[in-house]
Amino acid sequence: MGWEKTEFEGLWVFQPKVFGDDRGYFFESFNQKNAPEEIRNIQFVQDNEAKSSYGVLRGLHYQLPPFSQSKLVRVVVGEVLDVVADIRPNSATYGKSFSLLLTENLKNQMFVPKGFAHGYVVLSETAIFAYKCDEYYTPEAEAGLRFNDDVLKINWTIPTDDMLLSDRDKNWPDFRNHKIFKRD
Repeated sequence: MGWEKTEFEGLWVFQPKVFGDDRGYFFESFNQKNAPEEIRNIQFVQDNEAKSSYGVLRGLHYQLPPFSQSKLVRVVVGEVLDVVADIRPNSATYGKSFSLLLTENLKNQMFVPKGFAHGYVVLSETAIFAYKCDEYYTPEAEAGLRFNDDVLKINWTIPTDDMLLSDRDKNWPDFRNHKIFKRD
């Protein structure tokens, strides 16, 4: 339990300690003083929540500097496959992806640092997805990657025919043609 590093620099998985009894449960979804040092000083400025049905795929999204965002993501209801792709050109994991099953039962979370494209697909009948951001949403800085890119080779775990994507998400460029992300 607690915070666990991944092979991707700055990308963390968090499994909170959940206290439950016949009345329900309690857990701290975020406690700054218990976070890893590199996350401790982040100031989250915006909380977002999205409700979606089975097969909805949102992503892969990111914002260009100086508006790039770090995110702390989790599922409140349901189950999603959460996916990130490292788009930091100087990173040892540049062009690689990482996925994690986030569920309401596990209450697990992922901290996604700046320099990653992020997306998820809903695996349950419905899901409520919540996340904190350390930078405000800025439409003119919005960018993305094609969900079925042949470099990233993401296994979304559901048939493509079951996926529901916005027109915007269907038309992001592939990895070879994305807007280059440069560190802030």
